[in-house]
Amino acid sequence: MAGLPPGLLIRTAKQIWTALWQTMMGQMAPSSKSGDYQRPESEFRQWIQPDGTCPPAAGRYQLIVGMGCPWAHRTLVTRALKGLEEAISVLPVVPSPDEGCWVFETPFRGCRTLPELYRQAQPGYKGRATVPVLWDTQTASIVNNESAEIIVILNEAFNEWATHPEVDLYPDALKAEIDQWNDCTYQAVNNGVYRCGFAQTQAAYDRAVTELFDALDAIDQTLGDRPYLCGDRVTLADVRLFTTLFRFDVVYYSLFKCNRRRIQDYAHLGPYLRRLYQLPGVAETCDIEAVKRDYYGNLFPLNPGGIIPSGPDLEYLKAPVAALVNR
Repeated sequence: MAGLPPGLLIRTAKQIWTALWQTMMGQMAPSSKSGDYQRPESEFRQWIQPDGTCPPAAGRYQLIVGMGCPWAHRTLVTRALKGLEEAISVLPVVPSPDEGCWVFETPFRGCRTLPELYRQAQPGYKGRATVPVLWDTQTASIVNNESAEIIVILNEAFNEWATHPEVDLYPDALKAEIDQWNDCTYQAVNNGVYRCGFAQTQAAYDRAVTELFDALDAIDQTLGDRPYLCGDRVTLADVRLFTTLFRFDVVYYSLFKCNRRRIQDYAHLGPYLRRLYQLPGVAETCDIEAVKRDYYGNLFPLNPGGIIPSGPDLEYLKAPVAALVNR
């Protein structure tokens, strides 16, 4: 039996794969009509307050996290900087490429997958089951699943049990500046890398990658005369940026096509990343093997073969950071 002409075979395979890719990308990464990735809003938004339904208490709350996820990683970094390891426990989940969701390595409350736990906490729930989750073990409920709010909760609500209560990552005097940085870095950088990787049209990618590197260039310039975004002290603005920068050269540069420049090649962003990585407790929250496994091994539409790269070597993150000389 004669084989198909190479040209016809290639065209047919391309048409089939393109249709499948668009379907899978549409399910994995919702987009606008122009192909721009649109991140859905988190739906559980309670706060921990002394006079609220969820009062602060040591041992009552648990963080459900995926070690490869940058949004969940924010909560682990904040927990480490505040010294909340004894007050807030951590329950890791791992991605299942076959099921397309986070799963528990050992069933939790009778649930094998995170979507099952979401539905147990809120019967009939049909939204996305994302990490991080701030879980109330006493009421068996989800307190919050928005990382930007969870890190504020961790910074403010548990000082009574924190090893480092003096560490304030969201001080009143800097809140306006921190919020400005958060607005800037969220759309252009934190979500910007996903807008590049999950873009479904060339125009959407071009917009996202230009905005991303314009922002990185501006941040690099800002860091020329200060160790952290808001000056001499680390804040939640740095925490939010760090977890994206940590993954940048390893994942986003190649898999998400953010390849104009590596973070370690920037004059100031490179040392800034090392400075944050070397803060007490932060390195212990960084699992680069989980990052590579979760992205390269599970984002099938972006890496159908599932091959996980061996590098890069991140030993440079441990190198001493020179003091700023132009301050």
